[in-house]
Amino acid sequence: METKNLIQKSIDTVRVLSADAVQKANSGHPGTPMALAPLGHVLWSKVMKYNPRNPEWPNRDRFVLSCGHACMLQYSYLYLTGYGISLEDIKNFRQLHSITAGHPEYGLTPGVEVTTGPLGQGFANGVGMAIAQQYMAARYNQPDFNIFDYRIYAICSDGDLMEGVTAEAASLAGQLGLGNMIYFYDSNSITIEGDTDLAFTEDVSKRFEAYGWHVQDLPDLNDLEALETAIKKAQDETSRPSLIKVRSVIGYGSPNKHNSAEAHGSPLGKDEVRLVKENFGFDPDRNFEIPDDVLNYYRNAGEESAQSEESWHQLYKNYRERHPELAKEYETITAGKLPEGWKKNLPTFEPGEKLATRKASGKTLNALAKHFPQLIGGSADLAPSTDTNLDDFKSFSSKHRDGRNFHFGIREHAMGAVLNGMVLSNYLIPYGATFLIFSDYMRPPLRLAAIMKIRPIMVFTHDSIGLGEDGTTHQPVEQLIGLRTVPNLTVIRPADANETAQAWRVAIEHKEGPVCIVLTRQGIPIIDQKKYSAAENLEKGAYILSDSEGQPDIILMATGSEVHLILEAQEKLKNENINARVVSMPSWNLFEKQETSYRDRIFPKDVRTRLAVEAASPVGWLKYTTDDGAVIGIDRFGESAPGDEVMAEYGFTAEHVVEKAKALISQNKKA
Repeated sequence: METKNLIQKSIDTVRVLSADAVQKANSGHPGTPMALAPLGHVLWSKVMKYNPRNPEWPNRDRFVLSCGHACMLQYSYLYLTGYGISLEDIKNFRQLHSITAGHPEYGLTPGVEVTTGPLGQGFANGVGMAIAQQYMAARYNQPDFNIFDYRIYAICSDGDLMEGVTAEAASLAGQLGLGNMIYFYDSNSITIEGDTDLAFTEDVSKRFEAYGWHVQDLPDLNDLEALETAIKKAQDETSRPSLIKVRSVIGYGSPNKHNSAEAHGSPLGKDEVRLVKENFGFDPDRNFEIPDDVLNYYRNAGEESAQSEESWHQLYKNYRERHPELAKEYETITAGKLPEGWKKNLPTFEPGEKLATRKASGKTLNALAKHFPQLIGGSADLAPSTDTNLDDFKSFSSKHRDGRNFHFGIREHAMGAVLNGMVLSNYLIPYGATFLIFSDYMRPPLRLAAIMKIRPIMVFTHDSIGLGEDGTTHQPVEQLIGLRTVPNLTVIRPADANETAQAWRVAIEHKEGPVCIVLTRQGIPIIDQKKYSAAENLEKGAYILSDSEGQPDIILMATGSEVHLILEAQEKLKNENINARVVSMPSWNLFEKQETSYRDRIFPKDVRTRLAVEAASPVGWLKYTTDDGAVIGIDRFGESAPGDEVMAEYGFTAEHVVEKAKALISQNKKA
């Protein structure tokens, strides 16, 4: 039976468990888990609906720990309520190959919804999760059938709210009126350097009220009755996201280190941990003590919450009988199946005109959208420039939850993190768009998507100095190589309109990791597929677009808008009796996944003379060219002028490719 003594004992067990785990690891953050144990108790035993035996239940409430350093709070409650985490896993906190890493990791630990750690990311991920729920509810819920009505609960810290991405995401959430979000702001006034007064004295409550949030202040987190009342008020507010500011004491229960920076990011020390245990009535000589009545209490809470899924399945069974087509669509999508014959809807483009690959992307995207209700997205205020608007669909808003066009505003960082949250619905295929140069603003969410191996699709346009007059600040140079170095991230820079259509095909079919489709602003020739190899070969990352009649004297390789230059150069070299193989290489990442035999066929070891052409940093091409300097690239910033003039100024002409190719051939003959 639940009593006040048992509740307090249960909360204190989590505090002691967190202190023990951090102490054994000799690293970590004990203070915040000790402070927030009452909040965790209320969420996991009173508020959230979840099933420890099935962490992927579609209508579960989502919990996001944006301040991921406090992960022992989450691990403790996941273990205690019956998820697939053992006490041994808790003891192995932060150890090699443990499932209890130093920050929460999606796919590693059962019950962890998203990888957090870099502050502010989880806050924005939750906004994406809330959008996904609202969209799915609008599409599938029917009268008497609230199939998707889950909420997003998140904990964020002072540090989270200092980050710019949080401001972007909070503003967007308020604009969209996402009333299915309940966030707890842990105001403990401590950071690693000391008191937050050093750098953070703003009135957070007023700030969030200005964003359009429903805000409550709770002066004492240990007042469980007041906490539950505040949560109920937040649940009743369905037209605005909710922020509950809770005042906690970091390191609560530590006689000498509570309310101090020492409790934030370092073990308390063996002597202090003993004092903590004595303070809470635990045996100071026992480590990882879990009283039987506490474990039974939380396991029962987990079992009771699991009943929510049983009720939901009965509801869904009746829903399937009443709305079979909607149920079939949902089940097909969440099973990862793609519509039958969908590839036939990919557009094809005929040679004879120049077309910017961003324009071809827009046509492809609109063709696909009609057949993929889960394909939704938008841009950071650049839809007309990135060609990412879905012409036949409304915009997602507080009034139109079924809208499929998103207006992220000029919030690139939040856009990336929100997309990650949308992907984690296991339903949506979300895309976001901006100029390639602004990918720098969203590197953290791209990296986290790659770590999680989830697949948002990014459309990066205006991909080189070829964009022209906007000049140095808008002309990307080092961005391509920067993106290519991220593990699990696939970069595709298509050579023309047809390769662009195929890039979208590959992105839709891709299973693990984000995909970046990199596109031109300027019009470029459409390659004749009757004369040259078919664009479908893009899926291999690199392919022979046009081969020489005999053994090649040189291999010319390029990506994107530079491919047509090496095709022109091939013809000019042929007129001088020089055999050149032309390789379109839209994706290093995809190429490296091919079998060695295929890679050797594209780049035979006996053809050592090779030249790469790309309007970007030459870094990384040596792996394929084999010769130092065998790259026509860019190692300085751009200039403001018409795109064709800038490209010519930087050496991106067929004539310069021929000149460079002949010099390399001559050089290698002498060698």
